[in-house]
Amino acid sequence: MKIGVISADSARESRVAITPDAVKKLRKLGFEVVIQSGAGLGAFYTDDSYKTAGGEIAASSTDVITQSQIITTVDDLPAALTEQLTSGQIIVGMLDPYRNTQLDTYAAKGVTAFAMELLPRTLSRAQNMDVLSSQANLAGYKAVLLAANEYSRPFPMFMTSAGTVKPAKVVILGVGVAGLQAIATAKRLGAVVEASDLRPTAKEQVESLGGKWLDVPMSDEEAQKAKSTGGYAWTPSEQYMKDQAIVVDKALSNADIVITTAQIPGRQAPRLVHKATLDKMKAGSVLIDMAAGTGGNVEGNVADETITTDNGVRIVGAANIPSMLAAQSSDLYANNLVNFITTLIASDDAADTTAPNTLALDMEDEIQGALAVTHDGQVRLAKR
Repeated sequence: MKIGVISADSARESRVAITPDAVKKLRKLGFEVVIQSGAGLGAFYTDDSYKTAGGEIAASSTDVITQSQIITTVDDLPAALTEQLTSGQIIVGMLDPYRNTQLDTYAAKGVTAFAMELLPRTLSRAQNMDVLSSQANLAGYKAVLLAANEYSRPFPMFMTSAGTVKPAKVVILGVGVAGLQAIATAKRLGAVVEASDLRPTAKEQVESLGGKWLDVPMSDEEAQKAKSTGGYAWTPSEQYMKDQAIVVDKALSNADIVITTAQIPGRQAPRLVHKATLDKMKAGSVLIDMAAGTGGNVEGNVADETITTDNGVRIVGAANIPSMLAAQSSDLYANNLVNFITTLIASDDAADTTAPNTLALDMEDEIQGALAVTHDGQVRLAKR
């Protein structure tokens, strides 16, 4: 059975779905792997490195589609390739399922499509397949470096004969995987870091990394609700939202660097920073909007562009930060895919790499069933 690797659109994506190390792992599982020529170049993996790992090189994406039963990709397939799919083939990748306009076509062609973003992140057996975490971790790190490059002053405090250089003040909005890594990185660079999140339970994580929690007073009733749900299912009151906006507005007005990380799968990113707050920020301050690819957290952002407001604030629309670390991002992503693909193999086949693999698609499985957006001629994704 062959696994195919499609080259991403190099204009916007440098990552590759399967790396040479991943080819070796798949070969040990009994798969053959065919890679589109040049697919790994954006991540510095040559065709020769794939050949050395045991992969085959195909001249075109069409050749990969024709040969492969399982097709791996970073983003969704281009429409021209979708038309070449045949019944029984499997697609695995970050398919942006809630915005994907090709799901009906996949279903009509009898293709099983797995969207890796839908992985149930609370399952312990799924942690090594979590593409959102693996990519967000790197993105949080790189976002701080982007900010440091844009900012016209250093991050740490310096004591010099000419005077004292004050440390940069960094505010992180959104304390998920990316936000926590951004806090850790900014602290390592010597900045003073503050952070905010709608989940009050994130306070301990922020403080454990040396950051200051932007505290918003809440009633005993709200505190109990937030605690009982772990924060994720908690719906804050209108008053709490207003109080938080005041606290965040004050912090941003004094900040040198702001990094926003809030994204909601399948929806526009929530607006966290409005023009009224931007107008209060200092000239030379920098905002890194990590959600620029899905509408942005910062009013006035432009995806993949850096703009400067009338009062001298720089807004960086960082739409695809993981692609800036293509080599490492690809390594982690490929490991995620290999771990998931292993679940598609009949258990006896996975143990016996000398025999041809047999696919064991099981929509009742808690991982496969959650990731499958099309199967057996049907679109399985519930609308949001």
